[in-house]
Amino acid sequence: MEYVVDHDLHIHSQLSLCSGDPEQTPANILRYAVNNHFSTICLTDHYWDESVPGAPGWYQIQNTEHIRQALPLPEADGVRFLFGCETEMDKFFTVGISSRMAEQLDFIIVPINHLHMTGFTIDTDRDAPDRRADWYVRRFDALLDMDLPFEKVGLAHLTCRLMDNRTPKAHLEVLDLVSDGTFRELFTKTAARGCGVELNFTLRDYEASEMDRALRPYRIAAACGCKFYFGSDAHTPGGLKAAYRNFTDIRDALGLTEEQKFMV
Repeated sequence: MEYVVDHDLHIHSQLSLCSGDPEQTPANILRYAVNNHFSTICLTDHYWDESVPGAPGWYQIQNTEHIRQALPLPEADGVRFLFGCETEMDKFFTVGISSRMAEQLDFIIVPINHLHMTGFTIDTDRDAPDRRADWYVRRFDALLDMDLPFEKVGLAHLTCRLMDNRTPKAHLEVLDLVSDGTFRELFTKTAARGCGVELNFTLRDYEASEMDRALRPYRIAAACGCKFYFGSDAHTPGGLKAAYRNFTDIRDALGLTEEQKFMV
């Protein structure tokens, strides 16, 4: 059976400091879900648990009290509105969430490719692609070795341009440097842990000649038995508006089936 696009598990509200859009409210996010006949959505504002040392000023603001301002979430028949977060991994491989908060949240997404936060997730923004590829692999593996409730953990936007955003396609150069064998090892471990692989990239951004490079990690993940979920990473109503079409484009490009869906 073809993969049914019935969810969005990575959405930010105005509480995320990189949003700040007064129209990006839980009520409008729920309306987006109803309009697209989604059965599950998740609020994943940026978050660093104040009980975990090491947060920079930007994340010190986005603490537990801050993200809980979204509660209680609005309700609609037929829609599960989950309360989660997008936390961070710093350059010491510390993830900004305690076990206590991990138990309380419905879903936790962690980006291992946020290599644009100089001094926090990486030492310098001048790292060459080969070092960024090595850093990416090490962060990926370190996350999978952590004591996390992987049944409700997602690997956020694994191939987004923030791993090297010096040019619009520099991230593809980084991904090219990760071998098929290394990806197989990482995704075999991902499948064994039971965590979800997020599908969160704009397919139409890639030329036909770039498509195989952009989709290679996900095709390997599928071959390794990983489960996938969609995330818009929307920070504004405009991001929500474009999401459903992009989800179906990705599903069709990868030929996903319902058996490959990650459920939380």
